[in-house]
Amino acid sequence: MPGAVELSDGRARLVLAPEKGAAIARYDALAIGGEPVPLLKPGDGIGTSGCQLLVPWSNRISGGGFEFDARFHAVAPNVPGEAFPIHGDGFQKPWRLARQTDTEAELVLDEGAIGPYRYAASVTYALQDGALEARVTVENRAGMRLPYGLGFHPWFPRGGKTLLKAKAKRVWLEDERHLPVGVVPVGERPAWDFARPIPLPQGWVNNAFDGWDGRASIAQLDDGIKITLSASPKLDVYILYSPSPDAGFFCFEPVSHPVDAHHGEGLTVLGDGQTMSATMRLEWAVVRAG
Repeated sequence: MPGAVELSDGRARLVLAPEKGAAIARYDALAIGGEPVPLLKPGDGIGTSGCQLLVPWSNRISGGGFEFDARFHAVAPNVPGEAFPIHGDGFQKPWRLARQTDTEAELVLDEGAIGPYRYAASVTYALQDGALEARVTVENRAGMRLPYGLGFHPWFPRGGKTLLKAKAKRVWLEDERHLPVGVVPVGERPAWDFARPIPLPQGWVNNAFDGWDGRASIAQLDDGIKITLSASPKLDVYILYSPSPDAGFFCFEPVSHPVDAHHGEGLTVLGDGQTMSATMRLEWAVVRAG
């Protein structure tokens, strides 16, 4: 992959794609007894594999834009086939490599620009004893106050023995446009209550869960691996995208706000020059069946 950046600490390997939104293309566990085990769905990080950065917001904005400080800000759709602008533009832009060691890299986006947003962003990826920590920061350079959001969009392999644990209080329901149409306690949807490790649902899931405690675990029992995900307090919502059992993947996205928050709540208002940051950490361990 042209321009790829590879990091390794002996227990894990990380491949980054600066030209493709500073995405993670691969994150593999090493030294398990043979071939590397993919912890994320391997690929080139273009949007159906690896992990993308969500900046300066996560998910969709309806209504052609949003009103803020008594002014309407238009935002056009940015992905073919999508009716609404989605996930900002950080994942669509090339980032530059600012710093690299064997186990750490910093990448920078100097000129993010979508709708009213003008911003700079940076992300640091670091490996330590096989664990991955990613920290993303955004700086408002729009010359006015604007509401911002951040998130990570990792794609995980889904096998026949994949279990998810991610305790939350509520789940947002969606309509056919993938916009929220109400919120219910997770207990009203037992197949979506991941307070204990359970298999992913058989049917379509593309929903935001809030009241999340910032921790999740993914047991890949076919591979004998358990992944623990932790997120900083700013990321108190997760979005679960799981289209079907035969898709071969699912997404677990730690984000800072629900879907279409520009017409609701959860975004962080930044004045010109102000910043916000968020962190995601992935750790893995070998587990034995039974």
